[in-house]
Amino acid sequence: MIDFPIRIHTDGSCHNNPGPGGWGAIVQWDGQEQELSGPEAHTTNNRMEMMAMIRALQWVREQGLADRPIELFSDSNMLIQSLKQGWKRKANKDLWAEMDRARQGLTIEWNWVKGHAGNTMNERCDRLANAATEEAKKLPPVTEGSQESLF
Repeated sequence: MIDFPIRIHTDGSCHNNPGPGGWGAIVQWDGQEQELSGPEAHTTNNRMEMMAMIRALQWVREQGLADRPIELFSDSNMLIQSLKQGWKRKANKDLWAEMDRARQGLTIEWNWVKGHAGNTMNERCDRLANAATEEAKKLPPVTEGSQESLF
């Protein structure tokens, strides 16, 4: 039996960068689909792009699908190139460490897609991320020192 790849589409959103943000991901496998998303009270767009990837990869592991090949699609060229080509990781070191743990042992093909260009799955992820950003606007404000440095 051939295992077809798991397809993951991701996107992140942030209003006022930094500010309230959200992430969205869609995981597809074996004719099934799962939407994932979450808000952050105070964040950046890059952090939300990363969080979408991390949470989707963690979800794949939790579902017992980690032995399957993964095709991951993102409109963040900076992240895709950092993961594919080893570009220097200057910021968000806490999330880079989490990303490394999330992707350890997985077979992932990293794919860049142009954002806001009519790609159906990217547009769906954008809507998930923006809806999560709207949720984030309702969260209590972040107090000084309660969150990892954003930069």
